Amino acid sequence: MPSSAQAPIALPTAREIIALQTVALELGLPATAPVADDLLGWISVNHFYNASLWGEEDLARRQQAQDADIVANKRAIDRFNQARNDAIERIDEFLLSALGLVDAASIGSPTPRSTQGPGARLNSETAGSMVDRMSIMSLKVEAMRLQTLRSDVDEEHRAVCSERLARLRQQRSDLGDCFDALLADSLAGRAYFKVYRQFKMYNDPRLNPALVMEQSTATSPSPSKA
Repeated sequence: MPSSAQAPIALPTAREIIALQTVALELGLPATAPVADDLLGWISVNHFYNASLWGEEDLARRQQAQDADIVANKRAIDRFNQARNDAIERIDEFLLSALGLVDAASIGSPTPRSTQGPGARLNSETAGSMVDRMSIMSLKVEAMRLQTLRSDVDEEHRAVCSERLARLRQQRSDLGDCFDALLADSLAGRAYFKVYRQFKMYNDPRLNPALVMEQSTATSPSPSKA
């Protein structure tokens, strides 16, 4: 728990994060992921990969595309999802470090050590995961907003999408309030969260049984001919 003598910690509010995510969508995705060396940078990286995933997920559902194109979409989805999860972990590390709730020497290790005070409740969802969900909600909001502007559909379609847009904005606002409350409670010593490593086994050639089998088959000596 941070000492009361410490200067106030400048932590981003949900409103600031949502504004960053919204502007990024309005400006369009850059060609490559942003370079991150601070908290807001990693929030931008997470948002970049969520937006990239969104585009690939749309493409992967094409019904008239060649099989090879869909395979390429699925592999891109896998890469982007791994990068998205890596960014969530970095966001949590930066936030916990700023809050004084993680042993600095353990950051980056497989098991970062929490330093919460006595009586603090453990929040099951991390703040980084909430940032990730706000990113996804911002993508939904923007996609639904564009639906309300279409001129090639009837008024009923636009009306339904307008109702859904209002609900999505409310859901994002509620999530933002929960994010702000978690940071406030963590700063006050009432709550804490941890850095959880995702350990995506399907991306690890040592842990994915299908990849292990592929590698074993590729390295096995060919049977000798009689």
